[in-house]
Amino acid sequence: MYHFHYSPGACSLAVHIVLEETGAPYMAEIRSAKNSEGTSRQDYLALNPKGRVPALGGVPGGAGGAANLLTEAVAILLFLARTHPDARLLPATPAGEARCMEWLSWISIDLHGIGYGQLWRPHRFIADPALHEAVQDRGRENIRAANAHIEHILSDGRDWAVPGHYTVTDAYLAVFWLWGQRIGLEMDGDHPHWARLMGKVHSRPAVQRAFRQEGLAQTQAAHQSRADEQA
Repeated sequence: MYHFHYSPGACSLAVHIVLEETGAPYMAEIRSAKNSEGTSRQDYLALNPKGRVPALGGVPGGAGGAANLLTEAVAILLFLARTHPDARLLPATPAGEARCMEWLSWISIDLHGIGYGQLWRPHRFIADPALHEAVQDRGRENIRAANAHIEHILSDGRDWAVPGHYTVTDAYLAVFWLWGQRIGLEMDGDHPHWARLMGKVHSRPAVQRAFRQEGLAQTQAAHQSRADEQA
């Protein structure tokens, strides 16, 4: 059984969705900086010195933390998709899998690490608090630019992020759709192609289960209602 460490609504949501898609047994444990089981607790840092989520126990090997603990969302998504091929969460061809990794790598670095990092963690970029607002403003600009690029990619009429069928990429995109809403962006109005994709993603039972388990059902339901109205 996997041991899944997550924070509700964080990037770990994509892993939560994929765990539900695979049907693999797992135990979930909340690791949120907002409660007593946060990622900065010594017991968690002993497992995962990075102090981040997601982390997945039950994967052979190690990288400086507890044995058999896998970290980094992109690595965990790839591992789960590869070890549960019946779920069909990766394309069957090398080119298709590379396109998934192209999406995941860019999103994790540019949109997550830079854009949202600047907005929510400006101290990671510059120590002077007087300059944090400027860093946050730049983060919003970078987020908007990345979101526009996602919309541009999806505007060619493709059915899923990687054309052909639903993959881990679509689950990962659901996180950043949610985050865009969270920071007050007009996601539906500004990104109609992405909105249509999210309507399909949110209709999946596995996605709905993950949202409910993380206390996000109301947000998902509100978006689904808007997507239905636009259909």
